[in-house]
This record gives sequence, structure tokens and C-alpha cells, in this order.
Amino acid sequence: MSGLKNIQDHLEKDLKVIFIGFNPGIKSSQTGHHYAHPTNRFYKLLNESGLTPRLYKPEEDKKLLKLGYGLSNIVQRPTKSAAEIKDSEYQKGRKLLLIKLKNYCPQVACFTGIGVYKKFSKKRNICRGLQDEIHVDGVREFVVSSPSGLNRTSYEKQLKMYKKLKKLIV
Repeated sequence: MSGLKNIQDHLEKDLKVIFIGFNPGIKSSQTGHHYAHPTNRFYKLLNESGLTPRLYKPEEDKKLLKLGYGLSNIVQRPTKSAAEIKDSEYQKGRKLLLIKLKNYCPQVACFTGIGVYKKFSKKRNICRGLQDEIHVDGVREFVVSSPSGLNRTSYEKQLKMYKKLKKLIV
């Protein structure tokens, strides 16, 4: 699909969490904001887990920095689905993400999707939650299910993982 635009990372040094997705979807590319599709549950999960004091909208994504949360993706190129991402893009994205994590030193790198973490860690069997492996000294790795409306994981299970994340950073 042509005409799609990359969206900006929202990163600063020493954040509590950097949330890392696959890549921008069509709606995010069109609006310039992370997790922008109306069926995406990301902001609702942040709010209902207690990670944010109120429900933020996608167009307020940069304001999450004030709460200690950054946003990035393993691949910057927008696509309709993650299936369109090439292996070479994941390899390049993984290297760039490692540099970002070293430079910004968040307490936690939270991967918003098991598939995202599989591409990052190069591991096949992934469980949600805190990971044993560490790729960047001082940065804990945590995996939650994709907040996409297409994900079949129940909202309750997803919320439980975001609450575990909150306990990890408090």
C-alpha cells in the first residue's frame, strides 16, 4: 500500500516502560498516532489496569511520556497486517530496537504481542508476563497479548497481564 506514513516513536531516557508493537497499522499511519484503530484496546487496558489515571485517546499518545511510558515498534513501516512484514525488516528492526533500549534504558520493555517478542527474542515458545531472558542490561522484558481488536485473547486475561505489569513497575 502506498501513501502510508511512518509514525514517530515517543521515547525519553529512564522511562518506566516502553511499549513495543509490531508496526503501525493503517489507522495509525493515517492519524500519526499509536494504537489508533477504534477496536484496539491498548488505552482502555492502560486505564483499567491503573497504569494511567484516566482513559487516554490515541491522539494523546505523546502525553504518555509524562507518565513514564514510551511507544515504539519493532518495524516502522505501516502495513495492513503484520503478515506483510518481511524477515529482513524484522532483523533490521530488532537491531534498531536493541539500540533504542540501550540508549533510553527503560525499567521494562513491554512487547504488545507474543509475535512481536518472538521476532525480537528469536525464541519460539513464549509465555506472557515477565521473561527470564534479558537482552539489554537493566531492562526487564515483559510480554502481553496484542491489544488489537482482532486478538481472540479475552479482555479479562489481557487486563490481568497489564495489572501484573503495573505491579512490576510500582
